[in-house]
Amino acid sequence: MRALPVSVLALCGLAVSACGGALPGAPVADQMARRDAAPTVSAEPAGTAGSARPAEKAPLVRPLEGRVVVIDPGHNGGNARAPKEINRKVNVLTQWKSCDTTGTSTNSGYPEAAFTWDVSKRLRKILKKRGATVKLTRPNNTGVGPCITERAAIANRLKADAAISVHADGSAPGNRGFHVIMPKKIGGPVDPVVGESAKLGKAVRDAFRKDTGLPYSTYIGKKGLDYRSDLGGLNLSTVPKIFIEAGNMRNAGEAAKFRDPRFRQKIALALANGLQHYLNA
Repeated sequence: MRALPVSVLALCGLAVSACGGALPGAPVADQMARRDAAPTVSAEPAGTAGSARPAEKAPLVRPLEGRVVVIDPGHNGGNARAPKEINRKVNVLTQWKSCDTTGTSTNSGYPEAAFTWDVSKRLRKILKKRGATVKLTRPNNTGVGPCITERAAIANRLKADAAISVHADGSAPGNRGFHVIMPKKIGGPVDPVVGESAKLGKAVRDAFRKDTGLPYSTYIGKKGLDYRSDLGGLNLSTVPKIFIEAGNMRNAGEAAKFRDPRFRQKIALALANGLQHYLNA
């Protein structure tokens, strides 16, 4: 990830600010997709065939009931108009970094902040349908911030079972593929959840690869996984948390996919499947 202040927006790269319970014998992603798409089935009580009694609805399958998930849509649509605020330095324990940044964009001008906001809303809808309590770290794509420190604090206050920060990278046009970023031990608050964050990261990595068809990053990490100690959103987290870099917005092929709402829905479903696999493992 490349955290850049507003003053260098023209050169903007990506900034910092991110099943168990399945039926045996069938692919997890297929089961989840069917569950999300299936209509509610009515079941007639035994012994009432032919009677006038109204049919009773079968209970909905809610595999994430009782779970709390925080989704952090990277950046914000209003960041570019508030350079003083987002360039303000905050302590991420291993260094001081900008409160937030503008994020990157496709070559045609589709902003990362708009992409992450759309994917995050879709992901929230899927997770809520599966029974989870879901909180977003920002309410819209027209505001400023919040700072990367506050993004971590939101999940901490809620004692989230899992948190994910949604991003897309801005690398050289020839680079492609996605990667998941997980925290390292830094002698700080994240240390106790580094192991769980790694499990979460691998679950999301596997689901994302399977359900989107996108390759592992060709330029960062190994087999779609990267570990970092310079991201405030991870360093300050006391709950299992990861970043997902969904791909390279400067790569023409991946940029075209990201602009397609149907593919953004596919991304959201993949992230939901990965989160559910981790939470129900």
